[in-house]
Amino acid sequence: MTTPLPGSPPSLEGLIEENRLALAQLRGLLDKLTPVAYRQPFGADGRHTLGKHVRHIIDHYSALFGGLEDGGQSLDYEHRRRDETLEEWPHRAAERLVSLETSLLGLADQSPPTRFTLDYPLDEERLLLGSSIERELAFLTSHTIHHMAILGLLAEQVGVSLPESFGVHPSTLRHWQREAMMSPVTEEEA
Repeated sequence: MTTPLPGSPPSLEGLIEENRLALAQLRGLLDKLTPVAYRQPFGADGRHTLGKHVRHIIDHYSALFGGLEDGGQSLDYEHRRRDETLEEWPHRAAERLVSLETSLLGLADQSPPTRFTLDYPLDEERLLLGSSIERELAFLTSHTIHHMAILGLLAEQVGVSLPESFGVHPSTLRHWQREAMMSPVTEEEA
């Protein structure tokens, strides 16, 4: 973790940092990819690409910030803008990730709405669910890490090696740290 962000509640601060770290790790992957590898189709029907997963992650953050810009009254992940250039060009996606990281930092200096409504379509019905910025940042961390785990598998297929922590949820990393601290050191390891 980095230095605490001034003026923000500790829970918001930690959630902002988790998201920023995930996006920075994702940018690290993009730095290793050529446009050809980024667009390479995977799967039986060729529907999956690294670029589509990255674009999907970015779309969700953009939906959150779009909802906040509209006064934070409503957030809708289903009707998000799908910018296909982000799934074609890794440098464009990396630029967008930098912008999102900056926007995340800006949340600490703002007063985001404490409560807002998540608009969730369910068949023909639309559910209006109460939510908060903290809840949505927790969701985005999990959603991002889930897709990064898939990205890690696809990146291996194109010969890109990634750190062991890539696509691993912060809770799992904390668990690994606790286990490492509790396990005795053997003579072979010393």
